[in-house]
Order: sequence, then structure tokens, then C-alpha cells
Amino acid sequence: MSQLSAWDHPEPLALDSAPLPEYGTGSLADLLPTLAAGMGVPGLTATIEELTAADRVCVFLVDGLGWEQLRAHPDEAPFLTSLLGTSRGGTGRPLTAGYPATTATSLASVGTGLPPGAHGLPGYTVRNPGTGQLMNQLRWQPYTEPRPWQPYPTVFQLAHEAGVHAAQVSSPTFQHTPLTKVALSGGTFVGRLTGEDRMDLAAEQLAAGDRSLVYTYYAELDGSGHRYGVASDTWRGQLMCVDRLAQRLAEQLPPRSALYVTADHGMVDVPFDEQHRIDFDEDWELRAGVALLGGEGRARHVYAVPGAENDVLTCWREVLGEQFWVASRDEAIAAGWFGPSVDERVYQRIGDVVAAAHDDVLLIASEREPKESALVGNHGSMTPAEQLVPLLEVRS
Repeated sequence: MSQLSAWDHPEPLALDSAPLPEYGTGSLADLLPTLAAGMGVPGLTATIEELTAADRVCVFLVDGLGWEQLRAHPDEAPFLTSLLGTSRGGTGRPLTAGYPATTATSLASVGTGLPPGAHGLPGYTVRNPGTGQLMNQLRWQPYTEPRPWQPYPTVFQLAHEAGVHAAQVSSPTFQHTPLTKVALSGGTFVGRLTGEDRMDLAAEQLAAGDRSLVYTYYAELDGSGHRYGVASDTWRGQLMCVDRLAQRLAEQLPPRSALYVTADHGMVDVPFDEQHRIDFDEDWELRAGVALLGGEGRARHVYAVPGAENDVLTCWREVLGEQFWVASRDEAIAAGWFGPSVDERVYQRIGDVVAAAHDDVLLIASEREPKESALVGNHGSMTPAEQLVPLLEVRS
């Protein structure tokens, strides 16, 4: 095979080859509206057609429990594995997280029932058009007034107003955070530290109403994946814990209940070498014309110096186009990456250039983001390992 000459540039990945989230039929944003519509909450539509209504519904969201990772570990998760055939209403199919497949974005999609282009949390870090600064939407730093940033009501608020007993059972740490306020508030928040206590209390909250919508959450699996990788013994041990917690909750369901076990994203391990970890802070070509680097390693928002947008897009396509889907803001929006439409207030939060990883690679920033750049497990893009999440079902 002849070697490529210095003048030959392989074709960049075609944007239409990116596997889009199933907005409107099978994404995380469709879950709570479907469940609440089944309880008669007005103004909501059941768009996941495979699901059957129940009077009492609990969503147990396990941070980082991807569909592919769960299927690869039947020995560590025998209970959850036994439920794989129940996923998505008995079709045995997963949901899609939405783009980017990251916690802040996904939790907002779950809680509001809206895709990222509407709820306005389209990444781990994004530019605040009002200040020009990067805003971390998971930690809400620097602080930004929550309601103007995400003005829509949550599904829990709509359910509560319709007479449904709505409750969130999570760590007390999350009770008063801005992310909880804009994404998961409405009804009653009850904080419990241990996973076992959360499962027991979630069952109690389900029984507390004739119609109930309960959400509970477990974060430690994701933390283990980030620190040690999804191939690690630590991650597998956490999966075993999740399996026991899900079974504990399932065995306590009150009558007329449905439990759904799902996740906000999956995860991929990325090797620590220059081939798989491209360092923005050490690459003058990628830095040229860039004012701010947002997002995360597998889902980047790139904000150009005014007037340099086209040059940055061209350069990023030439340098990264075989390993990342690289789109302009308008191309990403037109392709539907953030949903069927993007609100005007959200438009400038999206990067001038958006880069989503196709291969097992990261675009790190070793100086700007030392902690994030050192993570073993990562997520954010549209690959099946990151996008696909279970929707396992147990009924009483």
C-alpha cells in the first residue's frame, strides 16, 4: 500500500454517520413525560410507545451504568442481567442518553423531559453568553441564576401540581444545588446517605400516594469508572453493589408499581498514550484562533476568537476529522445533535465548533483541566458505549 503524501488529507468523518439520539421516541428526555402522562398529568405526551402506564412509578438512575457495560458483566449483576429482556417495555432495547452523554445534560433531560437544545444544559462546561466565561453546569461554577438559565418546569413540578405524590430520594448533598433546582425539583426531596436507606425510602415514598412519581439516584459507580476504569475490579465491585440495591428496591415495591432502572450515560476507558490522548494545551494548531475550550474530552465545545470561526473549523477537521465528528454550531444543530430544535437563549452556549469522539480517544487539556485529563473512564459522545442506557422494568 502506498504511503500518503504530505498533500493528501483523508476524508473527515461524515456528519450524517453520527448515530443520533432517539429524541422524541426513545431518549432519556422522553422517559418522565411518558410515565407522568400515564398517570394523567396534563400537558405531557407518552412518546415511548412501548411503556405501559402504572399508578406508582420509581425511576432508579445509576450514574454511569451503560447498556454495553451492563451486558458485558452478567456475573457481577445477575439480577439486572435477568431484567435485560424487560428493557424499554419488553423489547429488550436500550434508550439513548442524548448529546452530550454527560451527567448534567442527562439529568436535565430526565427531569425536564426536554432535549438539551431546549433545557439549555448542552455540555459539561459551556460558555455563558452573558459573561463570556465558561460555566461548569455540573458544579454550577461560576454561580449563575438557575431559573433564567433553565426556565422550564420539571416533570416533578407538573406532577405535583396535578396531585401526584412526587419525590426525590438522593444524597443530602444534592438537596439545595442549582442543578437539582433546575432539573429535579418538585414535590418532596428526602436525603439519605446510604444506598440501602435510599432504596427503602424510595419504596416508602412510592406507597405514600395513590399516584406516585419517585426518583432515586446512585453516583458511586460513575466515580469508580472515572478513577479506575470500567475494566477495573473497583468498578465491578460497585456494579455488584448496584445489583443488590436494585433487587432490594424491587422486592419492596408496593402494589400497582413499576420500577425502572436506567442511567445517564455509559463509559469508555481511554489508554494513557499520545495516540489516544491528544493534548490541546500542547498542540499549537488546535489552539490557534480558540478563545475558550469547553465541554469535556469526548464532547468538545470550541469557542473561536471572533472572525476565526471558519479557520478553527477547518483546522479541527484536518487535525481531528478521522477520529472525531467535527461540526460547526449550525451544522450540529441542523443535524439534530441537541434535539429537534435549539432555543434562542441556548444557541450561543453551543460551541462555534463542536467535536464528538468517534474512536477511543480524548482531547485533553493537561494544563487547563488537570483533574479531568487524568480520568481513566470517560464519556460524552455518541458512540453506543456512551449513548445507550438500560430501561429495566419490574412491576408489582
